[in-house]
Amino acid sequence: MGPSPALEAINVSKQFPDGTIGLQDIDWAVHPGETMVLIGQSGSGKSTLLRLFNRLDEPTTGEIHIQGERALDQDVITLRRHIGYVQQDGGLLPHWTVERNVGLVPTLLGWSPVRCKEQVQSLLNLVQLDPNQHRHRYPSELSGGQRQRVAVARALAGDPPIILLDEPFGALDALTKIEMQEQFLNLKHRLTKTMVLVTHDLHEAFNLGDRVGVMKEGRILQVGSPRELMQRPAHEYVQSLIDLYQTNRTLEES
Repeated sequence: MGPSPALEAINVSKQFPDGTIGLQDIDWAVHPGETMVLIGQSGSGKSTLLRLFNRLDEPTTGEIHIQGERALDQDVITLRRHIGYVQQDGGLLPHWTVERNVGLVPTLLGWSPVRCKEQVQSLLNLVQLDPNQHRHRYPSELSGGQRQRVAVARALAGDPPIILLDEPFGALDALTKIEMQEQFLNLKHRLTKTMVLVTHDLHEAFNLGDRVGVMKEGRILQVGSPRELMQRPAHEYVQSLIDLYQTNRTLEES
């Protein structure tokens, strides 16, 4: 047998207090070290599913497992400190400097001040932000792309094995988005992390993901590599996404 999934949803459903069904009968797993992308329209359930893995939300039925253990059996604060999380707007604390934002989790983990400072400097360099220029700045003094770089650095700061990214590039302009996607690919190849990225952009999904999960109306319709989805779409909705993707590629190349 191979290693246990890094992340696993077992017969998971989610119903919100107003009766809305967010997820239906989800059975899904992410392998250690892979980048899984969840794609779907707004309201498809992809962000809801992501939030179950750092227990920002809980399933109504079914179980969430993280590195082979039930999420409910793990202390929620400890769990979150060992899972990196990047929100669409970065989620930086506005009254804290870049250095304090990035160093938050290492500080909470009890790292020494010297080790925290070294980690902040290393990670800012990793995301291509000069520490000398940026560590004393506040989020309001940064561009959107710079804020997202800081958010990625913060998510990596405690050296977590798992990173969750909820539409991290969705609010960026087109050129900055392309730059951030290239930076993400660079980090992906340099770091051995399990990552789940949520997007509604099929080009982004195919470019960044080892495997892609297509969601609609709270269900996962198909999971596979970009090549598998292209060659063997298993649902008409998946086929419609592929058709749109191929049309857009043709237009870009013409």
